[in-house]
Amino acid sequence: MAGRCRAVRIPGMTLRPAAAWSVAPEEVTSADAVALWREYYTEVSDRWYLLHEGRRTDPEELEREIAAAGSGHGLRPPGGALLVARYDGAPAGTAGVRLAGDGAAELTRVFLLPAHRGRGGAALLVAAAEEAARELGARRMILDTRSDLVEARALYARLGYRETPPHNDGVYAEHWFAKDL
Repeated sequence: MAGRCRAVRIPGMTLRPAAAWSVAPEEVTSADAVALWREYYTEVSDRWYLLHEGRRTDPEELEREIAAAGSGHGLRPPGGALLVARYDGAPAGTAGVRLAGDGAAELTRVFLLPAHRGRGGAALLVAAAEEAARELGARRMILDTRSDLVEARALYARLGYRETPPHNDGVYAEHWFAKDL
């Protein structure tokens, strides 16, 4: 995972990442990880509130969620990892992996800053997360997402994830996916 990423085979395409991409594990409390979490949470929260309530996220709620993220939500060794993607050395996105039991790992916090989308970084992050999950001993990756995150659902389907029955009762979970590793 550390260093430059290798070419990634995805059914129907081969991504040959530019030398500009790298993906490596990082501490959840690093300045870059916290800044990326803030961007991620703001985007997905604002999207939900705009869709359902016609407003953006309350700044106090945003700060509470960002503070809660400092715990890492299981994204620290030995049972998890937070991966940070960098483009030309600058933080560009994240993906988290945590053991979920029964040979599964959960994929979470897959996010790229808007300026870096469409360059293959999301597929690289997911591939690195799958590698991290295998290193943790997982044989299957699971995840959940919302209906309004259509880009995420399309990404997961393109990368070989299949929609499954619910594996959790998350308040925002509306679609569940899995992939054998």
